[in-house]
Amino acid sequence: MEKLRFHLLGLAHLETNKHNSTCAYTQKIIKLAKMIKDFGHTVYFYGVEGSEVTCDQFVQVSTQKILKQAYGDYDRSTSFYKQNPDDLAHITFNMNAIKAILEIKENRDILLCTMGVYQKPIADAVGLLTVESGIGYTGVFAANRVFESYAWMHYIYGLLKVDDGVWYDAVIPNYFDPADFPFQQDKQDYLLYFGRIISRKGVQVASDVAKATGNQLYIVGQGALDNPNEGLALSGEKHIVYQSAVGPERRAELLKNAKAVLMPTYYLEPFGGVNVEAQLCGTPVITSDWGAFPETVLHGVTGYRCRAFEEFCWAVKNIHRLKPQACREWAEKNYSMVRVGKMYETYFQRVSHLYDTGWYEPNAERNELAWLERYYPG
Repeated sequence: MEKLRFHLLGLAHLETNKHNSTCAYTQKIIKLAKMIKDFGHTVYFYGVEGSEVTCDQFVQVSTQKILKQAYGDYDRSTSFYKQNPDDLAHITFNMNAIKAILEIKENRDILLCTMGVYQKPIADAVGLLTVESGIGYTGVFAANRVFESYAWMHYIYGLLKVDDGVWYDAVIPNYFDPADFPFQQDKQDYLLYFGRIISRKGVQVASDVAKATGNQLYIVGQGALDNPNEGLALSGEKHIVYQSAVGPERRAELLKNAKAVLMPTYYLEPFGGVNVEAQLCGTPVITSDWGAFPETVLHGVTGYRCRAFEEFCWAVKNIHRLKPQACREWAEKNYSMVRVGKMYETYFQRVSHLYDTGWYEPNAERNELAWLERYYPG
């Protein structure tokens, strides 16, 4: 296989490190860099001061001072991350990244954009083969795109009025280090809601289900229990235990000990990584039945997908029917960095052929076509 060179863009509004575990995109960048390096490729990473990413060269293109000028001081554990493509942080990041890439780039290099149209100015300026490496957003622009789920790919195609498939698009799911989410067979007696505290994430449904089934509910994430703009008034509910966003260790502790994680998301979830994190811990999930969940949750095996309130309540009361080991096995075999890294390697080798013959490029070395295979418990 050809050894490739990648220019991987971090986020302009946030340093890229494991401590910012509430930002799914930050964590994806960290792990993507490691997977690419594990296959022996070269990675140039462009990020904000304080980033910690496995790479051959970290090019710092912004500073904590710039972030403070752009966003001021705010509590990231309770407030949603501030960002705007036209703010000082993004203008500075893009300008410095363009300058650095133009100095470093070589023929056949690949640019990996992780934030959609926010990073389009960089792609336009540096003239490299560009891949959007993990699309869970609507602002797409590149000719080569990796989507988090088939549901999201087809949703974006619908928005763009694309009626035909695109050969150099692909679906590659999110990826996780199983060591970050230790397996726990025996559970404690609480339900868990983990994520942004907004109506569209279904936090009110989670509260109502827990209350109706006589369960304690931990609500953990950025946001407030009382928010008139979201129609939320939950702080007086005795069955709720609230925590602001937590770090990686506490995140794993909460996930592995919950008897179930509730994710009754209203919108079409592009992926919903918490559901896989929970399953890695051996914790079943109870979700809505749209978006990525039909791809990530094996109904009746690793969780339940529901469409009515009474179904959510039944799922909670019957969560004991699901085996923690099956949850772990499904998640580890399909969403570990080892597994998904092979999918990215296949995809990147395919895309690199665009520098040669392209779609008709022969491959005499191929002896399998396993990159899309799925693995099931048992």
